[in-house]
Amino acid sequence: MKINVKNMLRLLLVLMSVSLIAGIATAQDDGDASVNDKDTMAKLGAGIALAGCGIGTGLGQGPIGAAAVGMIAEDPNRFGHALLFTVLPETVVLFGFLAMFLL
Repeated sequence: MKINVKNMLRLLLVLMSVSLIAGIATAQDDGDASVNDKDTMAKLGAGIALAGCGIGTGLGQGPIGAAAVGMIAEDPNRFGHALLFTVLPETVVLFGFLAMFLL
């Protein structure tokens, strides 16, 4: 699969814009101490990281799923191996969830 560099740069630009807008939206005055800017940016970073995990897992599971279906079509006894290799990329998202909930 060929990665389109223009689309990757657009995605990076959107993520940077969202983080900039979130930083401006959570700006506080000297007298208002109810909003913690570090916590907000940490949670935003965790959300962006989780989104990256989900996108990467989706890109990885596509070809693996196609190969698993082909393998099962040729030999139905290989279902366990196909399921194992299809589920392996999903652990990346689980680690992303873990990192997000630890904040």
